[in-house]
Amino acid sequence: MNRRPRRVVVKAGSALLTHGGERVNDEVVGSLVSQMAELHSGGAEVILVSSGAVAAGRAEVAVPRAGIDVPLKQVLAAVGQGLLLNRYRRAFEAHEITVAQALLTRNDLQGRLGYLNVRNTLLKLLELRVVPIVNENDVVNIEQLSGRSFGDNDTLSALVANLVDADLLVMLGELGGLHTAD
Repeated sequence: MNRRPRRVVVKAGSALLTHGGERVNDEVVGSLVSQMAELHSGGAEVILVSSGAVAAGRAEVAVPRAGIDVPLKQVLAAVGQGLLLNRYRRAFEAHEITVAQALLTRNDLQGRLGYLNVRNTLLKLLELRVVPIVNENDVVNIEQLSGRSFGDNDTLSALVANLVDADLLVMLGELGGLHTAD
């Protein structure tokens, strides 16, 4: 049986979005969005979990990669999150698809009320054919920036996939080869 996924969560990592460079690459964003738009137009519900806010902010503020501490990463995320969302908004708009932003922390999903609120919001957005763009709220949640939280959106994407009963989770990044084991 060849069943198409009804609900898909796509995770895009910073290395993929920057294509190994210093800033978010608009061609990569455009290609990624085109592929998600194709899924969307085929009837699938799509959620994007995207990294890249710090990279977008770093390019805007012109701060080198080396020597960035947690408070500066928070500043870069604050600057970059809106820029990143605007890139996605423009790219999806070319396909006549509306997007919404959902900034989350681990605490948002730990308690039952927060879990249900996030779930209900994401499911309603999908029902309205809006593509949610999810990212960890790095401005208030320093654990990810210091390496102690969701884990560069990998865990967040898995939690979101579970949260919305996704049929498929696609994790896109740039790895140094094919991994056959942990």
